[in-house]
Amino acid sequence: MQTWHEMRRFPLAVRLLLVNQFGVNTGFYLLIPYLATHLTENLGLSAAVVGVVLGVRNLSQQGLFLIGGSASDRLGARGVIIAGCALRTLGFALFALGDGLAVLLAASVLSGVAGALFNPAVRAYLAQEAGERRAEAFALFNVFATTGALVGPLLGSVLLLVDFRTSALTAAGIFAVLTVAQALVLPARRAEPSGSTVLGDWREVLGNRAFLAFALAMVGMFTLENQLYLLLPAGAREATGWDGAVGIVFLVGTVANLALQLRITRSLKAWGSRGRWIATGLTVMGLAFLPPAFLPGIVPVLAGALLLYVGVMIAQPFVMELIPGFGRPELTGTYFGIFYVVSGVAAALGNTAVGWAMDTGERGAAWLPWLCCACLGLASALGVAWLHRLHALPASPAPDVPTPAGERSKA
Repeated sequence: MQTWHEMRRFPLAVRLLLVNQFGVNTGFYLLIPYLATHLTENLGLSAAVVGVVLGVRNLSQQGLFLIGGSASDRLGARGVIIAGCALRTLGFALFALGDGLAVLLAASVLSGVAGALFNPAVRAYLAQEAGERRAEAFALFNVFATTGALVGPLLGSVLLLVDFRTSALTAAGIFAVLTVAQALVLPARRAEPSGSTVLGDWREVLGNRAFLAFALAMVGMFTLENQLYLLLPAGAREATGWDGAVGIVFLVGTVANLALQLRITRSLKAWGSRGRWIATGLTVMGLAFLPPAFLPGIVPVLAGALLLYVGVMIAQPFVMELIPGFGRPELTGTYFGIFYVVSGVAAALGNTAVGWAMDTGERGAAWLPWLCCACLGLASALGVAWLHRLHALPASPAPDVPTPAGERSKA
């Protein structure tokens, strides 16, 4: 109830972007978790070819975030968001309609490029529209994203009872509806010229040492968040011997997110600086991996998942709120784009390291991957705390000034 009340206090454009993120994650997780199984079992492709198809999608997205961010700054976030959703509609439709390798690779490229376009553009648009209430806007964004990530796999598992084609066409239909809704509802915002070339914009952002240090310090957040799809599900399956235990991990996170995210963000916003709370969230994320490391059973795994979600709820809205403060408003999309390039590379390297620790741990050191994650979270927390102590982080926005109801309705 509180989520809906808070959502209604934002302009229509922000509300659409929140619903949009629920739809984006629902459509994405409806299809992608089941794609590898479809390629191997239904199409009979080898593991190597499946790795190429999935790798192309990931590389297309992670490698082009910078292009999406710059396009958002230069062309306006609205058009880039619409183009991204339209491309993902086409990409997911191709997964449904084509079985040849060339078609599958084209679908992977299109769906990856789509994410590279609308991910930074959505965040840039949201940051600009929310103004001083960015933290609350990104908190709600996290709520809708997490809920979509739970609903998507559940819906996908039901649709797969029919066939994969039905699942893929449903996902494409969701993105088609989102594309039309954005075209009809999102207000156009004229892009402000940056006064430089695209390469000049990139040099300016990459030359911002405080921003790059912050992006590198946040490696822990993205790597540990990715363990919701790697280490924690593996721990839940091992503890119970039941594949369905993975769903309980996501259910715990979604319920906690709906109940706590806004309360946490609102409470912390009034107490202390953003840098301190980001470091606190990263610390909680690191500590989340200690219970499963040393205690057997499903309860420590679920406790770890809950702590991990709480840590994300503490840190993530303030991370998103701070990113635009590192530079000029005209380069907000570029800052988000580069931030997500760094995080994507970090998550890939981090998952590789965790995977190695999992393989090594099977030989008598089951605690190893959990302890590695704990150390990474604490190291990231120390990095952010150090930047905060050096005053290298943007100043926290001024506290919200209560607005008369009559004026608020004009937003």
